[in-house]
Amino acid sequence: MDKQHIGQRVVVGLSGGVDSAVTAYLLKQQGYEVIGIFMKNWEDDDDSEFCSSNIDFIDAAAVADVIGIEIEHVNFAAEYKDRVFSEFLREYEAGRTPNPDILCNAEIKFKAFLDHALRLGAEKIATGHYARVRLNAATGQHELLKGLDPSKDQSYFLHRLNQTQLSKTLFPVGELHKTEVRRIATEAGLPNAKKKDSTGICFIGERPFRDFLNRYIAKEPGPIKDDKGRTIGQHVGLSFYTLGQRQGLGIGGLKAKGAQKGGGEHAPWFVARKDMEKNTLWVVQGHEHPWLQSHTLSAQNASWVAGHAPASGTLSAKTRYRQADAPCAMSAATDEAFNLTFPEPQWAVTPGQSAVLYDGDVCLGGGVIDSSL
Repeated sequence: MDKQHIGQRVVVGLSGGVDSAVTAYLLKQQGYEVIGIFMKNWEDDDDSEFCSSNIDFIDAAAVADVIGIEIEHVNFAAEYKDRVFSEFLREYEAGRTPNPDILCNAEIKFKAFLDHALRLGAEKIATGHYARVRLNAATGQHELLKGLDPSKDQSYFLHRLNQTQLSKTLFPVGELHKTEVRRIATEAGLPNAKKKDSTGICFIGERPFRDFLNRYIAKEPGPIKDDKGRTIGQHVGLSFYTLGQRQGLGIGGLKAKGAQKGGGEHAPWFVARKDMEKNTLWVVQGHEHPWLQSHTLSAQNASWVAGHAPASGTLSAKTRYRQADAPCAMSAATDEAFNLTFPEPQWAVTPGQSAVLYDGDVCLGGGVIDSSL
């Protein structure tokens, strides 16, 4: 046990998953006074088969019991609906594809939850994210770094965190690979050591995404057109599609003569553009179609870890999660917006998603993609 941490109170967000469980376990081993908080962020149809927060709370409580810490069940559903879900729906209705996990981290896990933890007398909060925080001695700034496991790094989802939030946050599993986290959980006898990772966001869970959206957004059917302007089908509503989408278009059996190079008449169709004014969905054949390639993008609603935009220059960026960093040049950067230019074209750059910038392992921040060419 590390005596320097004895008496320091840390509140851990226990989700019921193995990553947050090992986070709490490691901090307890380091001598911290650990309190677990289970966040309930969604109430609509919470008793359904798709959103298992009751099961997750039972798992989180079982972990707390084994570790020997208190756990509190806190309801942030009102804040979530107001700050995250309403924005999620607004973006989809505008034809964009938002990333609610990013907004949830900024507004709930590192704002509402952090405020609650501080009221409990905590000096720090901790979560099971695969990321790291480092204090740069030269600048006095807290830096957000990628997690050491490249296949699990979650810095992309955390890029909107600011200096105050990072100064109060610990990411213990960010120093580990997932296999090591599983091993620690097994050796510690944690009951969820072999629990599979959750996918997606709770309020959607494993249910078909279009079925979920259909409950909140009206359908406005319209034409599906190919790159030659031919109507080849009908869409159910532009909000229900995203750029690069291949499944669920209802045109899989159609052929197109003289399909684009790299395609062929049996090549799959992809969503390439959405015309909101004319309610038209544009699709193309072939993964490498020019309409799916972008060399530039503009982003708005920027957020910078350091509190201000980095200097223009050569950096790297992700335009979607689980994408390799792509070299880019940043220009016209302000505290609110920036432009990126890529030597190599980026595939299906999607308005509403986030472009996140890196300098090596350091996440600098990012913004919401507004347009691309």
